[in-house]
Amino acid sequence: MDQDLKESIMGALENVIDPELGIDIVNLGLVYDVDMNEEGALTVTMTLTSLGCPLGPVIVDQVKTAVSDLPEVKDVDVNIVWNPPWSKDKMSRYAKMALGIR
Repeated sequence: MDQDLKESIMGALENVIDPELGIDIVNLGLVYDVDMNEEGALTVTMTLTSLGCPLGPVIVDQVKTAVSDLPEVKDVDVNIVWNPPWSKDKMSRYAKMALGIR
């Protein structure tokens, strides 16, 4: 997958807002990897801010919707992983500032 396509996918994922924190999943550092095969099947490897996050299915649906507008993406699989565990260190500077974290 070329860098332009990866940037398009990450850009689309920036439209997915974590309902609890009000910041997109990319700036929160929840998206660990995106990978696509030749058939256009995209795998988004990501985590959630907490293990018992009741909004997991909602976020997964939003991820699928966000990337489905890209012509290259034919199918989407969202792989939720808990390792490595998410921490505030994974957040972008923007997300930390928005949440008042130093």
